[in-house]
Amino acid sequence: MKVSSAALFLTLVSNASAFAPNTFVRTPSTGRNFNVEMAAGSEAQTAEENEVTRVSKKSQRLGFMKSDQFYRNGFKEVRKDVEGLMEGQFKSTLVDELKEKEFVIERDGVKVHLASDFGFCWGVERSIALAYEAVKHFPDRKVHITNELIHNPEVNDNLDDMNVNFIEKIGEGKKDFSVVGNKDVVILPAFGASFEEMKLFNDKDVEVVDTTCPWVSKVWNTVDTHQKKGLTSVIHGKYGHEETVATVSFCEDYICVKNMDEAKMVSDYILNKGEDKEVFLKYFKNAVSEGFDPDTMLKNVGLANQTTMYKKETRAIGQMLQKTMMEKYGPVEVGKHYMEFDTICDATQERQDAVHELVVNAEKLNLDFILVVGGWDSSNTAHLLEIPVLAGIRSFHINRSECISADNTITHRTMSGEIVTEPFISDLSKDVVMGVTSGASTPDAAVQDSLSSIFLLKKVSRSSE
Repeated sequence: MKVSSAALFLTLVSNASAFAPNTFVRTPSTGRNFNVEMAAGSEAQTAEENEVTRVSKKSQRLGFMKSDQFYRNGFKEVRKDVEGLMEGQFKSTLVDELKEKEFVIERDGVKVHLASDFGFCWGVERSIALAYEAVKHFPDRKVHITNELIHNPEVNDNLDDMNVNFIEKIGEGKKDFSVVGNKDVVILPAFGASFEEMKLFNDKDVEVVDTTCPWVSKVWNTVDTHQKKGLTSVIHGKYGHEETVATVSFCEDYICVKNMDEAKMVSDYILNKGEDKEVFLKYFKNAVSEGFDPDTMLKNVGLANQTTMYKKETRAIGQMLQKTMMEKYGPVEVGKHYMEFDTICDATQERQDAVHELVVNAEKLNLDFILVVGGWDSSNTAHLLEIPVLAGIRSFHINRSECISADNTITHRTMSGEIVTEPFISDLSKDVVMGVTSGASTPDAAVQDSLSSIFLLKKVSRSSE
């Protein structure tokens, strides 16, 4: 991990083409951007003309971003201090040594094979740097964040130690924004924020620091394209995940499918092979747009995804939906009824490929188990666990080094999401060979701490023999 590259990340800006002309003006009283209501025109105005005058959510979002109180590129005057702080918190000499030695080391009777791609992605690193810079740039302001910055306990604990207020969730997807006062600072996390939240802050006299990962913004642009083309967005993602909550807020019509089984239910409904309408809507009641009508809204669909999903599954869903539309409307017409873009984050795919390589070579490497380090709420980390587990390899997903106990037990998250504690190393008297990887929101220091716990466990067992 090169934390010093945070400065490079923070200079990244969106493509100029994304900032298309929109209908916003600045109000002199607050300096904020507000939508200009279009003249209604005559009653004879056509539906097509009405569509032209309607301002899309994307246009409104880009308007919010042009405000003088909206920040996306950080604060240069505190950048050097933040780089030093991040290096001290997240750098790992052990991980650096692993990379220098072709991702393999032996220590205290433990041989470690590190996945070739692992840990912090540049989007996460950029997000942390932006958040840290915001705290230092506004030392006398109350700083809030709308969610966990990323799904990593150490990083969020660090923000808590910096007196950042995590907005309280009050049930049913609602949050208590009453605590945000005038002149406060609000950080939007790496997952992004919903359209409604962005509009709320745009209307308040607050400073907004947007740390949204550009890959997430790319998905938002994709669903905007679906909207313009009259397509219903099929989102491969978990409807309750923060990123997907933000994404669907930029959709008009949508349905979320979390896996291939749910996508098959959608396909079957399109082909009149599945459940009746009432059963279908009951099953997807929390995963569809308001007023969703599958009879009309599944005629033309576009695929997008939560950026952290398993890419092979997203591709399989895409192929199935394309075949479904081909069967329904014929090969000549399929292009009118189905569209997809690749919105899986590169870092997600690279980490999945790297752990897959460990799995393929597990027998040759004589691996006893694979350790996956990352937040238990982290979707991308959970998918890293799935790969070895589905291949029949003993694997553990831990969120902190403390999950590895001195009594040789390990507390870990299973593929089903259950947190369990069980015996860890089966025979401490023998040498251990293990694989290790970490999610895109996991600092190298967390990997070092976890490996150090295993080295200590093995060392103590040897000294007691």
